[in-house]
Amino acid sequence: MGEQNDPQITQFFGVYDDKQLQQFINEKGQQMAQISHRPDLAYEFKIVDSPVVNAFAVPGGFIYFTRGIMAHFNNEAEFAGVLGHEIGHVTARHSAKQYSKQMVAQVGLIAGMVVAPELAQFADAAQQGLGLLFLKFGRDNERQSDKLGVEYSTKIGYDADEMANFFSTLHRMRDDAGQSVPTFLSTHPDPADRQQKVQELAQKWKEKENATTLEVGRNSYLRMIDGLIYGEDPNQGYLEAGIFYHPVLKFQFPTPQGWTFQNTPQQVQMAHKEGKAIMTLSLSQGNSLEEAGQALVQNNNLSVIQSEKVTVNGLSALSILADVQPQQNQGQPQQQQQQIRLLTYLIQYGGNIYNIMGISTQQEFNQFSNTFTNTMKNFAELTDQSKINIQPERISIQEVPRTATLSQVLKGFNMPNDRLEELAVLNGMQLSDQVKQGTLIKTVVRSNADTFAQDK
Repeated sequence: MGEQNDPQITQFFGVYDDKQLQQFINEKGQQMAQISHRPDLAYEFKIVDSPVVNAFAVPGGFIYFTRGIMAHFNNEAEFAGVLGHEIGHVTARHSAKQYSKQMVAQVGLIAGMVVAPELAQFADAAQQGLGLLFLKFGRDNERQSDKLGVEYSTKIGYDADEMANFFSTLHRMRDDAGQSVPTFLSTHPDPADRQQKVQELAQKWKEKENATTLEVGRNSYLRMIDGLIYGEDPNQGYLEAGIFYHPVLKFQFPTPQGWTFQNTPQQVQMAHKEGKAIMTLSLSQGNSLEEAGQALVQNNNLSVIQSEKVTVNGLSALSILADVQPQQNQGQPQQQQQQIRLLTYLIQYGGNIYNIMGISTQQEFNQFSNTFTNTMKNFAELTDQSKINIQPERISIQEVPRTATLSQVLKGFNMPNDRLEELAVLNGMQLSDQVKQGTLIKTVVRSNADTFAQDK
């Protein structure tokens, strides 16, 4: 299962381009795998290019950390604790058991989005095997993986107390205003006493291993993530004031107001808040508009109502209005199934054919028709250099010049007031904490990788 799904996972997220970090996770992972209960597996460890705070494992020894979770660790020991926890899911066969029982969480793929089941099939960028990412584990499994995480991280020389501290960071992300809920908490149920239990386990393993000096690795870790992309990477496309811009592919289009939105490497997904309609943008199959149209009709079992060549802001396009032919084997009589209608604009631009699709039930399609066409007809070439040249935010590690509260230190580095609490969470501290002169802390700046390379 792991071998089958690894290509889809890496294609969906992309592997984060940082050789030093990738080498770090692989070295620590292989070291930990050898002292685990299943050292015979061919483990693979990767950092994937996602801002979401998450780590996950699939059967067979495939372990993934997002760059989002890497940004929130404050030392090597925190990382090692979570790494041991994920290896624990593999060695205890939790992922395989959950998957074999078909207890995969059928998420709608768009964060916070509830899509009518009959529409969900069209938002399928991650449904091909990626249900493994969203396996939910019960409390017994979590306790077992926590125990293994403490054991494994202690055995390779790290202070497992730090693993408990990272749970505190996750709680604050969930509880503090303005912080998105880490996916790690939604897929790993979090008992209230988890932090305390891990601290107790850490103490027991220190005594068992007779470990008087265990590594934390704060400064080494912070220097390693200096320059790490933080949050969304605008080079993969970004949403600003209701307009989606893609600075690399150089296109833009407006998104429906008030709809949920998610951008992935394979597909841009938008959904009506009540799940009554969805829109997607993806690359289309075929070398011509005609080929792309034929593939779309065949692959989605469509009955074409109208097809015509159109022009979208000077670009050649093909408009297709169609109904989805109902399938007989869905467990419902045909007359009771909701009939689906979709409008697609296939647009030829920059050597690609883009497929912008709007989908709703036949009954409600007219309600969303203007919304669909507003997005489709306003797809356009991106020429604004200020939108093209935007840089991602990156972690910037700074040395505290004089002892002060974290709040005072962050303000001294010109961090905006409305982001101080976010940065406190990022640093695993409270704004009122006293920070000693010479301490390394995280700040966030908007700059390119070359700037950090020169600084280093």
